[in-house]
Amino acid sequence: MRKVNWSRYFGDKAFYRTLMAIAVPVMLQNGLTNLVSLLDNIMVGAVGTEQMSGVSIVNQLLFVFNLCIFGGLSGAGIYTAQFYGKGDHEGVRYTFRFKLMLALTLFVIGTGVFLAFGDKLISQYLHEGGDTGDIAATAKYGADYLKVMLWGLLPFAVQQAYASNLRETGETMLPMKAGIVAILVNLVLNYVLIFGHLGAPAMGVEGAALATVISRYVECAIVIDWTHRHSERAPFIVGAYKSLRVPGELVGNIFKRGMPLLVNEFLWSAGMAMLTQAYSTRGLAVVAALNICTTIANLFNVVWIAMGTAVSIIVGQHLGAGDFDKAEESCWRIVTFSVLSAMGMGILMAACSTLFPAMYNTTQEVRNIATGLLLVVAASGPLHAFCHASYFTLRSGGKTWVTFLFDSAYLWVISIPVARLLSTGTAWHIILVYGICQFIDIVKCIIGYVLLKRKVWINRIV
Repeated sequence: MRKVNWSRYFGDKAFYRTLMAIAVPVMLQNGLTNLVSLLDNIMVGAVGTEQMSGVSIVNQLLFVFNLCIFGGLSGAGIYTAQFYGKGDHEGVRYTFRFKLMLALTLFVIGTGVFLAFGDKLISQYLHEGGDTGDIAATAKYGADYLKVMLWGLLPFAVQQAYASNLRETGETMLPMKAGIVAILVNLVLNYVLIFGHLGAPAMGVEGAALATVISRYVECAIVIDWTHRHSERAPFIVGAYKSLRVPGELVGNIFKRGMPLLVNEFLWSAGMAMLTQAYSTRGLAVVAALNICTTIANLFNVVWIAMGTAVSIIVGQHLGAGDFDKAEESCWRIVTFSVLSAMGMGILMAACSTLFPAMYNTTQEVRNIATGLLLVVAASGPLHAFCHASYFTLRSGGKTWVTFLFDSAYLWVISIPVARLLSTGTAWHIILVYGICQFIDIVKCIIGYVLLKRKVWINRIV
């Protein structure tokens, strides 16, 4: 019998120290962000189910914009990590300029789309069904929330350009600290502005949006100020604004490898919005329950989600340095850690599946559906953790067209048609429908394993 080489899947203490040094700041920031998001959710939900549902729908739409920013910057980020691994600071500076210009372009496009089509997009999620919710009120609250949230798109876009370059060059603590300050500002202002405490007017959903916008400006200001005052730790910022020049060959290469990432993140986030829209045909109770489930699940999934950042940085730098054996070794160890962490957090999530929904001021119908959805997410977590780590491994080697097919193409060709068919074409309970759509990703796991095993991602691009 062939002996298993456990060192392929499990590293030594030095490896995990390196892994945690990168991942823990991301986990803490994401964990605190999601914790505050949960508290925000509960506070908005305390005002009413329609308010919570309207905010949830808009956040699903803004999620598409956020991931377009993330995807657009990720294409250049592949080069940032490899330039840094090679010791080429001028190359890192070029990628920063590219990111900033692309982020501003996407901001203009995103704002235009939401101003022109916001109300129509919100209405796509509003359907009769069940005994919960007022559709007209939900649409109004969603529109009010979106109008204020649009003011926060610019600082988000600029902050992401700075923070992504910092992370990819090993400076993960500052973005985390800035994120924590912004989170605390958001939490305090939510309490004050939603309910009208400390002499402020009770603004409801508009107060929640204003709190988020202010916190984004705070976070952006901290990141920009620190970067320019610590040029010895962020050398790419020295001379970054002397010109906007980026070599044409590099721009072409980034678009060649990065455009699939931008398209992928747009199609993936739009696909997730389409999945939610398919489920929403079962009524506002399902919209509210999905909002609760997603908010809570994000809190428990921070560990394996942070592994995507770790893969990008660790594997990307090994590839940039030409150490392919180390890159492959790190890949499998991070994948293993991701899956095991998802199992552990899934057990905790299942144990809390009735506790968190009970904290919401909503109907028992919504709470029951949310609990069932959480149990599904808890059980399917290891599958999603494996797919997530596989995606970022493929991306770190510049195989962006492969990641596009692996991620978005699968979602639109398999997941969305199945969700729409089951949601509108059967009378099956929404929890069963949701479960089938989650576990169908086992096919994606098999594809990911084959791609990793064949080493198609091992590639030095700088």
